Amino acid sequence: MAMAALRREGRRFAPLISPHPMAAIRSSIVPAEEQAPLGVRSISTQIVRNRMKSVKNIQKITKAMKMVAASKLRAIQAKAENSRGLWQPFTALLGDTPSVQVKKDVIVTISSDKGLCGGINSTSVKISKALNKLNSGPDKETKYVILGEKAKAQLIRDSKKDIVLVLTELQKNPLNYTQVSVLADDILKNVEFDALRIIFNKFQSVVAFLPTVSTVLSPEIVEREAESGGKLGELDSYEIEGGETKSEILQNLAEFQFSCVMFNAVLENACSEQGARMSAMDSSSRNAGDMLDRLTLTYNRTRQASITTELIEIISGASALEG
Repeated sequence: MAMAALRREGRRFAPLISPHPMAAIRSSIVPAEEQAPLGVRSISTQIVRNRMKSVKNIQKITKAMKMVAASKLRAIQAKAENSRGLWQPFTALLGDTPSVQVKKDVIVTISSDKGLCGGINSTSVKISKALNKLNSGPDKETKYVILGEKAKAQLIRDSKKDIVLVLTELQKNPLNYTQVSVLADDILKNVEFDALRIIFNKFQSVVAFLPTVSTVLSPEIVEREAESGGKLGELDSYEIEGGETKSEILQNLAEFQFSCVMFNAVLENACSEQGARMSAMDSSSRNAGDMLDRLTLTYNRTRQASITTELIEIISGASALEG
């Protein structure tokens, strides 16, 4: 009888002296199909904690990027607004005639060198491709001049043979007219054209920009349009002073017009880029905050479930000892 009593007591205390006593107690109160491996709860809370830490770091980065973009926007916006007065006299004199049909079209696509600014670059590329398709024909030739890494990365996939010049890192230094005029002169020396179609995003507000196409005609096309009595027919009403001929004056005007339009286009696109980046980073910060709230709720629920389970295990162990 003594041995029988000892065996009964041994079976009673076996869960407490087993290598995994808590697992034995859990098996008595939790169904086998609902049990998780030992340590899973602590691992899951650690994973959630790490995820929360990562999201907090991302939120700090996006908020900092938004502040940097806002600072850059304030610096560029005043320049862009002042530059609008440069090309407007040329538009009044020479007009802006995107419907002019010419044989040699050059599309100047202006984009950014960096990403994280929404769909601003994709919009410019889509308009460039649509304009290329619109002006294509058996006797016509269309080429690309690309400013910015993002437009280059997209256009080089299916239009590599049509790209004649690529210029990048425009905003490495603060933008000024001298820098842009050198770029414009480089384009004029290396590209033959009848019309330059400059595609950029005109800044309207932090959350809005307008895709814009400005057309600069070559001196020969300007003279042809003036002689045909079109929109440029009023050029003959101006009196030319000095020893320069009409062709020389039109050549100088076309070069100066292109540099002024380019200067305004680069500044407008830079403003639109920073505004789009501000908007994108603000959305990212808010999304990170929402994700952090959900992760915090998940962490608290997991932690509370772990504490509840441990309390049940302690009470069950005490009950087993008393019984």
